[in-house]
Amino acid sequence: MCFSGIRKTLRLPVALTLLLAAPAHAVTVRDAGGRSVTVNDASRIVSAGGAVTEILYALGLKDRVVAVDTTSLYPADALKEKKNVGYFRALSAEGVLGLNPSVVIAIEGAGPPPTIAVLEAATVPLVRVPDHYTGEGITEKVKLIAAVAGADARGACLAKQVEFDLAALAKLREKVTKPKKVMFVLSMQGGKPMVAGRNTAADGLIKLAGGVNAIDAYEGYKLIADEAVIAAAPDSVLVMDRQQNAVDAAALFAQAAFTMTPAAKDKAFVAMDGLYLLGFGPRTASAARDLAEKLYPSLGHAALPSEGAGADCAK
Repeated sequence: MCFSGIRKTLRLPVALTLLLAAPAHAVTVRDAGGRSVTVNDASRIVSAGGAVTEILYALGLKDRVVAVDTTSLYPADALKEKKNVGYFRALSAEGVLGLNPSVVIAIEGAGPPPTIAVLEAATVPLVRVPDHYTGEGITEKVKLIAAVAGADARGACLAKQVEFDLAALAKLREKVTKPKKVMFVLSMQGGKPMVAGRNTAADGLIKLAGGVNAIDAYEGYKLIADEAVIAAAPDSVLVMDRQQNAVDAAALFAQAAFTMTPAAKDKAFVAMDGLYLLGFGPRTASAARDLAEKLYPSLGHAALPSEGAGADCAK
């Protein structure tokens, strides 16, 4: 046999192995945009959204992920070992499709709209994952992402773990007799706070932790005046713990309006990692538990089922 023939023979088992290992499947799902999307191959995934990436890794599918967005901060290795497609709200169609993905999985709210329109029209399927700020919303994410990846059994396992954690969290909330009013401050702009209202991740997390959002007159995030801060009278202020544009407790409570709040009087200020706090992924019950323990120190520390000897859903 000539050398080229030997080389072809040696390559054949490798090719067969890759063919057998390729996670080819056909599944049709309904995404956040109400579209029926058919996915035939989930071997090369572009993940846009921190919670999407976190779930894919929790399902043991990191080897299929070819690229992530800048909010994919957990696990920490994700941004180090994968290509970066930029911020999920400022995606480039060329940048995403240039990575030759077999499917793009993006959190609801990914954009901009022109990019999403191009991706939806492309031959590569785009699945937009609903982002509802409730416990049920987390399991919905897990099951949809697992279905797209052809990993339903792993998805059912992870969803069950999330449900167990949420049930334990609900029992913890039952011990809260006097809910505290919490104000989530996203940033300070010109001396005014950008604050979370209804239908936000911060609002959902505060409720899961047994608190009450101090701002309920509007939806989304808005700048509010001093009078609104005083009227809200938050018992505690919640912010994201970050290196850039961080909201500092001393500076915040030195603001005229905040000096008149119960939060300033008690120096009740909580800073937590942004994705952990607002991601609404597998760790959200733990984040809500941690916030509850900061708001209500008498609760003590309560371990969640997933922190014990739970099933490994990545296998």
